[in-house]
Amino acid sequence: MTDVHGGGAVGGGELRIRPAMAADGDLLRELDTRTWSHLHAVTAPPDTGAPFFDERHNPDDYLVAELPGANPAAPAPARVVGYICVVPPTSLAVNGHVRQIQGLVVAPEVRGAGVARALLRAGAEHARAAGARRLTLRVLGHNAPARRLYESEGFAVEGVLPEEFLLDGTYADDVLMGRTLL
Repeated sequence: MTDVHGGGAVGGGELRIRPAMAADGDLLRELDTRTWSHLHAVTAPPDTGAPFFDERHNPDDYLVAELPGANPAAPAPARVVGYICVVPPTSLAVNGHVRQIQGLVVAPEVRGAGVARALLRAGAEHARAAGARRLTLRVLGHNAPARRLYESEGFAVEGVLPEEFLLDGTYADDVLMGRTLL
């Protein structure tokens, strides 16, 4: 994907969504570290010493949300405030028409300002441009804010794996959601 997507105004600045670059790795790792929680993650906290991008995590699979620097009079680098990862769910040709969101992260200071919604829409466009007809995701059952957002963007619950994960001593459902892109 080479197009830059305007995401609208967020917190007094114009949100920009663009394809990730290898140079974004450290910023995305830092964002992952700041936002990690069992509200949305089943994995261990990120390893701050490991590279963000590797053989399984390619910059081409990510879109990055950024806001302009804080002082318009003195141009500063844009501030990365989120990302989405959209990938084929498997390597099988028989489901090559499907893409799956395997990461959606938004910085705490801009949550509720439309960044996640803009990333979801850009991710759907990215998947559609890659020839996908469907977009799927998995979300923890207790993550009600994320589930409401996904539903408002056309995702429907397509399955539930009850008590699939044991997180900090509490069982959590794995909720499978999807939507058509046509």
